[in-house]
Amino acid sequence: MITPDRGGCAAGGEEAEDGMAVSDTQPSAETHSLEDLVEKAWEGKIRVPHFQRDFRWSSKDVVRLFDSISRGYPIGTLLFWVRRSPVSEVSLGNLTVSAEASDAAWWVVDGQQRIVSLANALDPSGHKTKPFDVYYDLAEEQFVPAPRKLEPKHIPLPVLFDLEKLIEWFSPGNQGPPEYFKPARAIAKRILEYRIPTYLVAQEDRKILTDIFDRMNNFGKRLSRAEVFSALYAGDEPPTRTSSRLTQISQRLAESTHFGRIDDDTVLSCLLARRGPDITRDPHGEFDATRSRVNGEFADEDEQTAHDETERAMAAAVRFVQAHCETPHFSFLPYRALLAVLTRFFAHFPDPHPRHRDLLRRFFWRASFTGPAAFSGSFTLFARKLAGMVVPGSELQSVSQLLEAVGQQRTKTVSVEAFKTNSASTKILLCSWWSLRPRSPFTGDLYTVNDLASALGDDVTPRSAVEELIQPSSLPSDLRGSAAIRILLPSVEDPVNEAALALIRPYGGLSIREWDEVLVSHCMTREAATYLQWDNTAEFVDNRQRTIDANLNVFGDRMAEWKREDAPPLSSFLFHDMD
Repeated sequence: MITPDRGGCAAGGEEAEDGMAVSDTQPSAETHSLEDLVEKAWEGKIRVPHFQRDFRWSSKDVVRLFDSISRGYPIGTLLFWVRRSPVSEVSLGNLTVSAEASDAAWWVVDGQQRIVSLANALDPSGHKTKPFDVYYDLAEEQFVPAPRKLEPKHIPLPVLFDLEKLIEWFSPGNQGPPEYFKPARAIAKRILEYRIPTYLVAQEDRKILTDIFDRMNNFGKRLSRAEVFSALYAGDEPPTRTSSRLTQISQRLAESTHFGRIDDDTVLSCLLARRGPDITRDPHGEFDATRSRVNGEFADEDEQTAHDETERAMAAAVRFVQAHCETPHFSFLPYRALLAVLTRFFAHFPDPHPRHRDLLRRFFWRASFTGPAAFSGSFTLFARKLAGMVVPGSELQSVSQLLEAVGQQRTKTVSVEAFKTNSASTKILLCSWWSLRPRSPFTGDLYTVNDLASALGDDVTPRSAVEELIQPSSLPSDLRGSAAIRILLPSVEDPVNEAALALIRPYGGLSIREWDEVLVSHCMTREAATYLQWDNTAEFVDNRQRTIDANLNVFGDRMAEWKREDAPPLSSFLFHDMD
């Protein structure tokens, strides 16, 4: 129970001798069962203030949370703001709950990622999509993200959380192998009985609450620039919780372009780049004329206009990257700063000359191959200097300066021996694979941008669209990181774990010609397929790496056009009659 201190003053609290405000309500420390907290969330008794950061955990984070719970490890305390709250539609991750009015609703101050993960992963509806689609592997005795191929050993978390469903799952004729019932019941019991330390603060003064929020988030991991920006311009609590404006921009762009979920920090960088050349400036006071350092660009526009125009310019930049730079998805983008630079360009020049589009494509790929190394290895300088090359009012000068800034010499070597999906080098490699228009080894059909977007969901790396043809653990250490043992398979329908079998010979009803087209679309030769069939690993890796290297060089030369003259369009020259 929460009990106000005796002698407390009005909602704002009393003042201590040192002049600092003192809250008139001390927090109560309690422990609650996980089951109790999840039930409260499902009933709408737990809410998320709109100034909180949006949910940003990955499947790996959710898996780790449940692993800790099953082991009895502490997962940290939760902090709630207890206050009177009206009828509302409460959004928690994928869940929307119709909440009744309450005199003591719990608003999450610290612990949003954990509460949202628990409420969604344990709910049959919330469990359906990433990152909440976590299963317990009964054979391996571990929690795992949704496998591409579900087997009887994989039990969904909502079943573990409901004892009746658990018993039914293992009843005769159903999918649960009987020998796994006892270990499954033991894991279910640990989850249901797990207890979490909880602080409850009853305080009506919103300023004190936001001060607590700020301090809690700065004891550990600091808020990102986008989270600070969104909190600063959040306004009053709306009737229903909505995502930040930055997140809404990303969501709409993902729906209209299938480019994937652009993180809020990148969207903020695009907004700042559009409004001024210093992409790295502090977002505090961005719309305060007395503090803003935008130097006159779009200085008179309001916040809503700034967000709307940023979205328009970002959409143009995304479509340019997809159509002209053959970079299909945000997770394939070698450097996120390039999207901000292009957003600035398209904000000032929404319909550039076709020749300038070609030159801009050269810039994009030369910058991708060169990277921050061109600016003393500093990513901050890389982003700020390139954005500064875009000069309002001069499309020709902007394109020329961008090209000049990155140079015309290829200085970066893309390694095919160190495949890491979060590295710029691997993302360049994946774009070169995508340029081959990969086909399904099972049907021969072309994979589309929509297929890629569906396979990746909200993932920030392209890992979910990449399959291993050979298990790295079975290889010598010097071959485990090779790109040659991996393949781009953006599908949610194909049995992708059988890709190796489909590549060594025509699959199903594919003709020899169709099979050859599939091999070429995945940087493979018939010779490599034969090596794969007979487990000649070293020969397979050597053969395919040479094919991958050759394709990468062709792709780089075609996109960056290193040796071509960067001449502007003829229309930019002024010709005079000669005497």
